Amino acid sequence: MLDKLKLLAKDTVIYGSSTILARGLNYLLVPLYANLLTTFENGIHALIYANIALANVLFAYGMETSYLKVASDNQRDGADSSGCFSTAVISLLLTSTALTACILFFAPSIAELIGLSESQKDFIRYAAVILWLDALLVIPFAELRLKRRAIRFAVARVLGVVIVVITAFVSIMQFDAGLHGAFLANIAGSLISLLVVLPVFRQFRGFFSADTLRTMLRIGLPYVPTGIAGLLVHLIDRNVLIRMRPEDIERIYGSGYVQSDIVGIYGRVAAFGIIIQLFIQVFRFAWQPFFLQHAGEPEAKKLFRHVLSISTVFAMVIALAATLFVPDLIRHHYLDSFYILPPAYWVGLSILPWIFFSYIFDMIATNLTAGILITGSTRYLPLVTFAGAGVTTAVCLSLVPVMGMDGAAISILAGTVVMSVCMGYFSLKVYPNRYEWLKLLLLFCAGIVFSRLPALTGKQDIWFEIVLTVCYLGVIMAVFRSEADYVLGLLRSKLKGGDEQ
Repeated sequence: MLDKLKLLAKDTVIYGSSTILARGLNYLLVPLYANLLTTFENGIHALIYANIALANVLFAYGMETSYLKVASDNQRDGADSSGCFSTAVISLLLTSTALTACILFFAPSIAELIGLSESQKDFIRYAAVILWLDALLVIPFAELRLKRRAIRFAVARVLGVVIVVITAFVSIMQFDAGLHGAFLANIAGSLISLLVVLPVFRQFRGFFSADTLRTMLRIGLPYVPTGIAGLLVHLIDRNVLIRMRPEDIERIYGSGYVQSDIVGIYGRVAAFGIIIQLFIQVFRFAWQPFFLQHAGEPEAKKLFRHVLSISTVFAMVIALAATLFVPDLIRHHYLDSFYILPPAYWVGLSILPWIFFSYIFDMIATNLTAGILITGSTRYLPLVTFAGAGVTTAVCLSLVPVMGMDGAAISILAGTVVMSVCMGYFSLKVYPNRYEWLKLLLLFCAGIVFSRLPALTGKQDIWFEIVLTVCYLGVIMAVFRSEADYVLGLLRSKLKGGDEQ
C-alpha cells in the first residue's frame, strides 16, 4: 500500500511540475508578443486563442475522460485495451478532420462571426490546424497517464511549449513573420508533442467498435456543456470586448483605438493573473488526494477548515502584493531598453485588481469541492459551473459598453464569486463544516482598502507599498491570532533545535 502511495505521489509531482513548467514557459510569450506585435495583432491573437480553448472542448467531446474510464475497466478485467485505443483514435481522427475541413472552408465567415474581418481568415485556418493536432494528442496523452508513463507525458508537454517559444522568437525577430509567426509557432509545438508521443500509436490496430464508441460517448458527452460553461467564465470577456461599439471605445479610451486593440491590451494585461493561477493550480494538484486520504479521520472537518483559511489567506496576500507591485514592474524600463508591457498597454492596468481578487474566490471554490467529492455529490458541479458562466456573461454584456475592459474584469470577479457561493451552498448542504467566514471577509475587505490606499493618498512608491504589505500581514496575524501563535511557536522551536545542534 505504501509503495502505491509513493508511486502516486511521484506521478503527481511529475504531472504537476510539467504542467506548471509548461504554463510558466508559455507565459514568456506575453512580453514577447506585447513588444514585437501591435495591440491590434495581439487582439486578434487573444480572441482566436480564447475561441480555440472553447473549440477544443467540442473537438475532444469528453473522449479523454471516457477513454480513461473504459480503458482502465478493460485493464482491470484483463481485456485487451488496444481495441478501445483504436476506436477512440479513429473517432477523434474522423470528427476532428471533418470539423477542421469545415473551418478551413468557412474561415471567412467564421472570422466575421467572432468579430474579425474576412481578411483575417488565414488566422482562422491556422487555428483549425492547431485544433486538429490537439485532437490527435488527446488519446495518446490519456494513454500515457493510464500506463503511468509520466516522464514521456511531461517531456511531450514541456518540449512542445519550448518549441513554441523558440519558434515564435525566431520567426518574429529574425524573419519578421509577425502574427503569422505566432500561430506557426504553436503548430510547430503541437507537431513536436505529437512526434514525442508517436510510439504510443504502436498499439493501433485499425479496429473499430461501435459498442465501445457508444459507451465512451455516453460517458464523455455530458462533459461538453459543463466544460464550455467553465471556460466561458474566463473567456467570454474577449468575445464581448471585440463587439464594443466604436463610440463607446472613444468615450472611454479616447480616439485611436479599435476593438482588436482593446482585446489585445486586455488579453496581455489579464495574463498576469498567472501569478495567482499557478499557486492555485499547485494547491489543486495536492488538495484532492489530500482530502480524500484524510476524509475518514475524526478531526477531518477541523483540518479542512484550517486548510481553507490558510490557503485563502495566502491567496489574499498574493492578490494584494500583485495589485500593489505588478503595475510598477510593468511600467519599469529595464536596462533602458524594454518594458514587460509597452506603454500602449498601460491603459488596461486598471483591470488587474479585479483579476487578482477573483482568484481568491477560485481558491475558496477549490477548497469547497472537498465536500462535493467526499460525498459523491458531483451532480451539483454542473449547476455551479452554469451559474458562474451565466452571471459572468450577463455582467459582461451589461458593463462592457459602460466600463470597457474594467467591466469585463468585473464580470470575471462576479462569476467566480457566484461559483464560490454556489459551491459553498451545495458543499455545506452535503458536508457541513464551520468555516471562519467572518474572519476571511474581514481580511478580504481589509485587502481591498490596502490596495486602494496608494491611489487615495497619492503615495505610489515601492516603499509605501512594502509598508502596506507588512501592515496587512500584521492584520492577518491579529485576526488569526491563535493560528499565528501556533506557527510562530513551531518556527521558534525549529530555530531553537537548530541552534542546539
